[in-house]
Amino acid sequence: MSPCSVVSQIDISLNRLIKLSMWEYTEKVREFFLHPKNIGEIENPDAVGDVGSIVCGDALRLTLRIDRETDTILDAKFQTFGCASAIASSSALTEMIKGKTIDEALRISNQDIADYLGGLPKEKMHCSVMGREALEAAIANYRGIPLAAEEEGKVVCKCFGVTEEKIRRVARENDLTSVDEITDYTKAGGGCGECRGEIEAILKDVWSFAPPEKPEKKRALTNLQKIALIQEIIEREIRPTLQADSGDVELIDIEGNKVTIALRGMCTGCVMSGVTVSGIEAKLRELVSDGISVEAV
Repeated sequence: MSPCSVVSQIDISLNRLIKLSMWEYTEKVREFFLHPKNIGEIENPDAVGDVGSIVCGDALRLTLRIDRETDTILDAKFQTFGCASAIASSSALTEMIKGKTIDEALRISNQDIADYLGGLPKEKMHCSVMGREALEAAIANYRGIPLAAEEEGKVVCKCFGVTEEKIRRVARENDLTSVDEITDYTKAGGGCGECRGEIEAILKDVWSFAPPEKPEKKRALTNLQKIALIQEIIEREIRPTLQADSGDVELIDIEGNKVTIALRGMCTGCVMSGVTVSGIEAKLRELVSDGISVEAV
């Protein structure tokens, strides 16, 4: 893919463009579109991930600077050709992965990218999928191993070049059960529509045993309710478990969906502290909000 600049010289106000858009974007999507972070390309990068195609309407290049001793991502930049959601998703991804090891970065899902932005219109979820794919491609490039090439599979959607393997993978990863959902996440079926019957057949095969149970959406919480619930869960669910092994945790701060904690007792300096923090994050995401992130100081 030829590098494509995110910023083009246009006379139309970007603010006006968004206001006239048919999509309902969150404030964070607007911010990351109007003021994207980490635009450009790292000179002599340690990793490069190219996905998409300008012909299909979306293309993304992700370049990384990686500390080869610790496999920590030191810097990340992107270039993309796409809509506001594509720019915002790419920008958000670079912010999310900086400072993480490549294994930690690989645990970021396309849904995590959307959650980081406060949500994306369902018709634009394919932008978060593209970001996840660019990350996988870049890390495979860094490790010097071939990424499972979707091009080797059968192309189902000729309009957007989407293969059967990609449809199956995205359906499983995101619990998608309808053709319209597949279109939202991959664009497949969104062109001439001839492939929609085949996509439906693929989905029936993927969920031949039983379709995934759609989890009930967590009720919306006010900021005060969220803070109170986080405090309650830490005291009731998390601290007793850690204290049983001579460890402990202290809640330091809550800012939006970011929860800052400090590990205490035997947890301080423990080689498994990263696992402990991930476990706390998973529990809060399960019981409070999918968008919560936990950071230890």
